[in-house]
Amino acid sequence: MKPFSFLLFSVLAMGQGRLTPGTAPFVTVNAPVVALQHVRVIDGTGAAPLENQTIVIDHGKITAVGPAATTAAPQGAQVMDLTGHTVIPGIVGMHEHLFYPSGGGVPMYNEQAFSFPRLYLASGVTTARTAGSLEPYTDLNVKRMIDTGRMPGPKMWITGPYLEGPRSIGPQMHELTGPDDAVRTVEYWVSEGVTSFKAYMNITHAELQAAVDAAHKRGVKVTGHLCSIGFREASAIGIDNLEHGLLVDTEFHSGKQPDICPNMSRAEIAQLDLSSGPVRDMIADLVAHNVAITSTLAVFEAFDGDRPPVEQRFLDAVTEEAAISYLGSRARARGGADAPALAELRKELQFEYAFVKAGGLLIAGADPTGNGGALAGFADQRNIELLVEGGFTPVEAVRIATYNGAKYLGETDRIGSIAAGKQADLVVIDGNPAARIADIRKVTLVFKDGAGYDPAKLLDSVKGAAGLH
Repeated sequence: MKPFSFLLFSVLAMGQGRLTPGTAPFVTVNAPVVALQHVRVIDGTGAAPLENQTIVIDHGKITAVGPAATTAAPQGAQVMDLTGHTVIPGIVGMHEHLFYPSGGGVPMYNEQAFSFPRLYLASGVTTARTAGSLEPYTDLNVKRMIDTGRMPGPKMWITGPYLEGPRSIGPQMHELTGPDDAVRTVEYWVSEGVTSFKAYMNITHAELQAAVDAAHKRGVKVTGHLCSIGFREASAIGIDNLEHGLLVDTEFHSGKQPDICPNMSRAEIAQLDLSSGPVRDMIADLVAHNVAITSTLAVFEAFDGDRPPVEQRFLDAVTEEAAISYLGSRARARGGADAPALAELRKELQFEYAFVKAGGLLIAGADPTGNGGALAGFADQRNIELLVEGGFTPVEAVRIATYNGAKYLGETDRIGSIAAGKQADLVVIDGNPAARIADIRKVTLVFKDGAGYDPAKLLDSVKGAAGLH
């Protein structure tokens, strides 16, 4: 007779794919077939919520979504009564990192290969694109460990090392020496397995053009957090995506010089008139060239010392040193209703709303950098709340954080929405974010490929670890 442990592992393997000792302790729903009954469904498409629904998961895929009264649970299924809960698609985070600021004013970032994958998954992020890498080999190996079940985490799309010119922000970045170097960098890292690149603030026009051309030849996309190059210039080059939005577009700086990153003042940004011809033309140009914008509102909000409220879960997750560093920077930044950072945030909210209403593809991510206030996963949830603050409805904000990311990745046939035939990447929320968007934080269960992960166990496993490893 085979030992019970072998039989249990066999059941898990048949039901949900490979679960190993690295992931099994965090999985609390592991039946091959599961029926989630009496749930509210926000399906990710922007459609109105559907009440009292049943979702059937069979061997990692959604096989049925319909009214609870007429959608029967298959015989032998694990049935879960989730009355009062809402299910949304797994979040598709499009500006994620596996590093975090070291603090103390030192321009270094510590790799968070242990804590961040767990934080992302616990927060409902089931797919994550790293928008820039400082340790690309580490990121690639973390992806492989997650894919083989050796550790919990989201499905990772790994971006190569930053494509940066001289005057980089820290010693962990390679500085390009010209267009040929840009091409070599792209070709090498594509061969290593990265699926995108990110151009950075001091890249030249010639280097960006060479990198975009080389990446597109290999079927890989390029995004950018730019400064030396304006948005319309990048659009003409052929860039696919631009990070952060209006707050980093330097083309409106009166003294902007080619290939030079200027120091734009907060007053310049706050005073930009979104209805002016130049800004409207920029938005129209991006939409016409199918250039996506990534919303990273939470990282900008963190620079306002009066918001958001400090959460206990944040203090629990990070090291004591990281907490002290963030709380100190927060205290120094307090400025009330007239704070410059708050004026910037409001301007960015207005821009993103205008961009979407003009037909642009807005995606979203946490960007856990800055002063440390935008933590992996938690900031993805906060970004959804801020999108609602900026004028989007809750279902529109959920679409931006789920379906739109899948659309950019070319993965809408598998992820990003809730429908029969899709992968069972789902977030179960205790409450109704369609009525109270703050409920987006009340995640009680996260399904990835049909395996139901317990957020509380994931968070418990990283207490005091974020900021260290």
